[in-house]
Amino acid sequence: MADQKENVKEFDAEAWKKSKADELNEVMGKLEQGVQEVFGSEKYKEYLDVCAKLPRYSLNNQLLIAMQTKGQATMVQSFTNWKEMGRYVKKGEKGIKILAPAPYKVEREQDKIGADGKPVLDSDGEHVKETVEVNVTAFKVVNTFDISQTDGKEVPTLGVAELVGTVEGFAAFTEALKSTCPVPITFENIESGAKGYFHTEDNRIAIQEGMSEVQTVKTMIHEMAHQKLHSTVEGERNKQSANSKEVEAESVAYVVCQRYGIDTSDYSFGYVAGWSQGKETPELRESLDTIRKAASEIIASVDEKLETLTKDQMKEQAKENPFEQGQVIGTVKIKPEEPVNIAGDKPIRVTMEQPEEKKADKKISVKEKLAENKEKAAKTPKSKKTVDKSLGEAI
Repeated sequence: MADQKENVKEFDAEAWKKSKADELNEVMGKLEQGVQEVFGSEKYKEYLDVCAKLPRYSLNNQLLIAMQTKGQATMVQSFTNWKEMGRYVKKGEKGIKILAPAPYKVEREQDKIGADGKPVLDSDGEHVKETVEVNVTAFKVVNTFDISQTDGKEVPTLGVAELVGTVEGFAAFTEALKSTCPVPITFENIESGAKGYFHTEDNRIAIQEGMSEVQTVKTMIHEMAHQKLHSTVEGERNKQSANSKEVEAESVAYVVCQRYGIDTSDYSFGYVAGWSQGKETPELRESLDTIRKAASEIIASVDEKLETLTKDQMKEQAKENPFEQGQVIGTVKIKPEEPVNIAGDKPIRVTMEQPEEKKADKKISVKEKLAENKEKAAKTPKSKKTVDKSLGEAI
């Protein structure tokens, strides 16, 4: 027993805390480096791809996921969350490290404040002290996994992702953009040759008419981003250059378009590297967070509007033709691919069973007829008249 105890290592709490602190410092160091590196054309695009697929993640976690997956991650969850969704992480898969909140409470002594908002004094005029609990914001490093690293049950996909591409989808999408934009959007012939513009004085957006569906949507989102970010700019952001504003608007448009599967193959961010040169990390981080927030808010609004439009469209279709879409009417489900034809081309007739027709090729005398009837009556047993049940059910 003594030998066994010697082989068992005691848990070293201090060493464990130090390892966790070192891990956190390493991740934070990568983040600082990543903010500068992300403005290379390819890495910037990888970050925006993650921003489109995971719009509700924080800037830090979007950057961390982009750096570790080269922008290929589409849905990231913890090991436990995947398990709850009926999926399991494949053996040997390496976790994607992100930051998770780990707040804790500490006791702190401070001056007691009275109801009047002033410090409470004792009889000697000294400040009265009190002990209070204070929440401390902290983070820890946790492992997550992309859906491509898991197997199991299928995960429901976002329905609106397939709306764009058809005429109906284009109409619904542009309607969602127009209704969620706080300023009017009009289509007109822009003589300057621009695809669109946001007029700050008139507070409206103009889009060149007659463009392709894809170009129209991209331009609408681009100008919506200008309106959202640059219409009422205050403080340091008011000093932004025109190039800086274009980078932000174009980035927001790219993220939103990616989210809805709109072709973005002609986007080029080669100029971003030059734009970011000489800027300090906090300034670059602010720009990235601005882009993330604006894209996330537009996506959330459009998602909500598209869901409403889809429900309204289904209701209208049901009113116009309640027999479509396999709707349940009472207890009978009528499917459009199986039309019901009850009577064919003839009207429905409900008749009693008819006796056999008389043979008309031979004349029978009254005497012969009476004899025939007497003979039939003798052979046929008497019984009560019955009703055809099948006929009753049909009626």
